[in-house]
Amino acid sequence: MERESFKSRLGFLLVSAGCAIGIGNVWKFPFVTGQNGGGVFVLFYLLFLVIMGIPVLTMELAVGRGSRRSAIAGFTALEKPGTKWHIHGWVCFFGCALLMMYYTTVSGWMLDYFVKFLTGQFTGVADGQVADVFSGMLANPGEMILFMGLTVAIGFLVCGIGVQNGVEKISKWMMSALLVLIVVLAVHSLTLDKAAEGVHFYLLPDFERAKEAGLGKVITAAMNQSFFTLSLGIGSMEIFGSYMSKDHTLGGEAARIAVLDTFVALTAGLIIFPACFSYGVEPNAGPALIFITLPQVFMHMAGGRIWGTLFFAFMTFASLSTVVAVFEELMGTVLDSGKISRKKAAIIGAILLFVLSLPCVLGYNHWSGLHLIGGRDVLDSEDFIVSNLLLPLGSLVFVLFCSTKFGWGFDKYIEETNTGAGLKLPHWLKWYFILGLPILTLVILVQGL
Repeated sequence: MERESFKSRLGFLLVSAGCAIGIGNVWKFPFVTGQNGGGVFVLFYLLFLVIMGIPVLTMELAVGRGSRRSAIAGFTALEKPGTKWHIHGWVCFFGCALLMMYYTTVSGWMLDYFVKFLTGQFTGVADGQVADVFSGMLANPGEMILFMGLTVAIGFLVCGIGVQNGVEKISKWMMSALLVLIVVLAVHSLTLDKAAEGVHFYLLPDFERAKEAGLGKVITAAMNQSFFTLSLGIGSMEIFGSYMSKDHTLGGEAARIAVLDTFVALTAGLIIFPACFSYGVEPNAGPALIFITLPQVFMHMAGGRIWGTLFFAFMTFASLSTVVAVFEELMGTVLDSGKISRKKAAIIGAILLFVLSLPCVLGYNHWSGLHLIGGRDVLDSEDFIVSNLLLPLGSLVFVLFCSTKFGWGFDKYIEETNTGAGLKLPHWLKWYFILGLPILTLVILVQGL
């Protein structure tokens, strides 16, 4: 059966960027920046994005485009006879499934808060009661199951339609809406009273403030963020390489995806920091920033219900774009077997993912006493396995597979990467890929343990 492909280059770029642009990026980037002193962190983040994130992204895309298959079949097609690199394809499959087992719950929170602001449920809520809204949602399994289930249903519905008419068309619409919303929200934040103070804290490098946070800590946090922002290591980007044409080089396409991803992350900070400074809120408030701090800020704004609705519409699009992308990786793996139709795979996948996502929901209420890895709850345990183990280990596998003679090999990788028009990677990068990238990836792995 002939493999589907993207209808347009723009479609590929927006879908791939949509996979990278997720809750972790938009939610995590501003508060990690706040915790690590602002502008100096941003500088190091951009540096590591260029020397780590983009090279590893080209490797995932190269395996996909070179094989025209999802991760399991892709490694099998490209590996040397007798080697076992394809085992990592199974790790990718189960890693994507595990990621979605908790990501759908958090995506459901975004959708829930969008509905809450849209219907005026935050109107008249006192500052001290905003945290109660969040804790009330977590304590209500029915409410969380509803919005998690909607997220799963929407994701598999889009994937079930097909690559061009479903994943590409819907993702282009969602990403376009996301980009418009984030610009509108940022422009509004920049009109607030103390916006200049927030932008100064956020973007102007202050090495004294970075030293207070600990310069080593700032650098390693920037390395981590630049690495995780592109969702590398578990094949979620590899699948889109398999749908690409050979018209453009992978270095150029990877750079464009990284620019889109970084634009959204940086602009999210331009929404949050001016608002925090204008309303006297600490910019390093951590994950609670989204669900407790920002709703308080919106309620104090003129037209706050509208701005809150738009913000959580943006966050919903950001999360759903990732859900659709990772669901497509799971679907692609099943479809490569040739034994099941796309629609059947979508139905079965939706049922299985819904059931597998229930423990994360129940971990906040009925199973709240359940603590797994290092005393973490269900969601944090699942996230630890994916973020701290599978992503860095998986990226290390992609790096070694593409750069060493034991895998696909650097010459074949660089030939695939440089096929087409656009930015071409120089051959002298070979030794950096063989020695430097694995070391940097191991640093991230060790730090996360």
